[in-house]
Amino acid sequence: MSLPAISFSEDQAEAWDRVAELLRGAGVDLLDGSLSPDATGKTDVMAVLGKAGSGKTLLLAELTRALTAAGVETVSGDYEGKRRKERRTLAILAPTNKAASVLRNRGVPATTIHRILYTPVYDPEYEKIAEWLSGTGTRPVIDSLAIAGLTDLALDRAKAFFEQVKSIPGALAAAGLKGSDFIKGWKRREDPLDIGFVDESSMLDQRQLDDLREIFPTLVLFGDPAQLAPVGQSGEMVFDKLPASKRLELHRVHRQEADSPILDLAHALGDPALDFESFEDMVRDAARRDGRVVVAERVEAGLMARSPVLVWRNQTRIRLIQAFRSAYGAPEDELLPGEPLICDGIELPLKHRKKRIDLEARGLIKGAQVIYLGPGRKPGFSRLHVVGAEDPNLSAASIIKIERPDEEEPFIPFAARMGAAFLHGAAVTIHKAQGSQWDTVQVFAPDLYAAYRAGRSEAGAPLWKRLAYVAITRAQTRLMWVVRNRLARPQSPLGTDDLPKGAAPLSLAPDDEL
Repeated sequence: MSLPAISFSEDQAEAWDRVAELLRGAGVDLLDGSLSPDATGKTDVMAVLGKAGSGKTLLLAELTRALTAAGVETVSGDYEGKRRKERRTLAILAPTNKAASVLRNRGVPATTIHRILYTPVYDPEYEKIAEWLSGTGTRPVIDSLAIAGLTDLALDRAKAFFEQVKSIPGALAAAGLKGSDFIKGWKRREDPLDIGFVDESSMLDQRQLDDLREIFPTLVLFGDPAQLAPVGQSGEMVFDKLPASKRLELHRVHRQEADSPILDLAHALGDPALDFESFEDMVRDAARRDGRVVVAERVEAGLMARSPVLVWRNQTRIRLIQAFRSAYGAPEDELLPGEPLICDGIELPLKHRKKRIDLEARGLIKGAQVIYLGPGRKPGFSRLHVVGAEDPNLSAASIIKIERPDEEEPFIPFAARMGAAFLHGAAVTIHKAQGSQWDTVQVFAPDLYAAYRAGRSEAGAPLWKRLAYVAITRAQTRLMWVVRNRLARPQSPLGTDDLPKGAAPLSLAPDDEL
């Protein structure tokens, strides 16, 4: 079996061979680059498992490049042309927008599971432009299009954008078009695809896996068995049910160019003899040696606006949120622009199913991290920035709930009758943080000590170690281990100027509101 030019470890090379064998059975031969129809008629699922730093993402990226070189077409979820009998397809999926954006930042064209389950319906006139951009049609003649105000210069801008970023909505937005112009709705996918790679598969529940099996005859799950299982699955992850022959383990932890003290701490948690006090001593030792680990005496309010404090207990989360809002002088009856939110689901009756699909397709799925930009143009609407979404800005009917300590019912500063529900996002539980990463992460150590004292286990491991492992590995560059229940006041006012605008953000005109 030929491997990419990149140097693989022995276990990565073995995993490559096993996945390549699976793909060859599905009609894609990475050895000679040949494609043939998948005639097996059955679903085959394999899992590639390993802890942080074991090379799962590198393997996923190299397999994606090899499939592309063999002629397999990557489906992004933002536009899909007419299906051709001879084509073979690949989708790289993640459970959340933030997890998908982490992959995209590493050059892997990932999308969310929702964006594959539901596909956009384009206006026929704009679909001609989409076909041209995607290489399946000729350049449209402006005079023949029934699109008012569109110019050849606008088409040139769309083409230049698409050559840099393979996003049809982004390219059309670069031409000055609004999402409501060219996308008329969303429909449940009817045609199956071929191959699905699913990152962060430890977050999948059984229903999601069943949905994916209906679409993909060949599935490869990439996951970390040391993370936390989805709530309600009794500590079990979907890949735990696969036979041993279908689970590939990457055991070696790869050193990076600059050794990571954060990864060293995460992997130290695998020692069965390690207790909490000894681990905290290791954190202090790491902080003395390396500035990427900090033992902090208080939580930094300024970081909470974009990187939530990670906690175990809900009561801790609520108290930190109240402290954050108080530090910024936020009034009780409204939100300040720049306050972080977490989508808690969509509260719409069945007759509004289309609007639910619209919101989910734009990134407002449960667990999505969102920044409040200000009130919308209709009562009960909010302008929002969906973190990690490809087209992040939208306006949506909102039900915003702010929980208070020792009060059973949340305070609702304002709300539409129905729409997307949100909780405050300045602090989140470690369970909800799974799948996300931030440059700097604050971990509230007193909560992990409480989990240690509780003596609970999950799937055979002490719960505090699983919590600590997930929390630590959310940090990309810097880990702040907070040891006191205190809050440092912010150094500057809350705002939104720091948010990425993108090359061509979609308009927030009233007819774009969902």
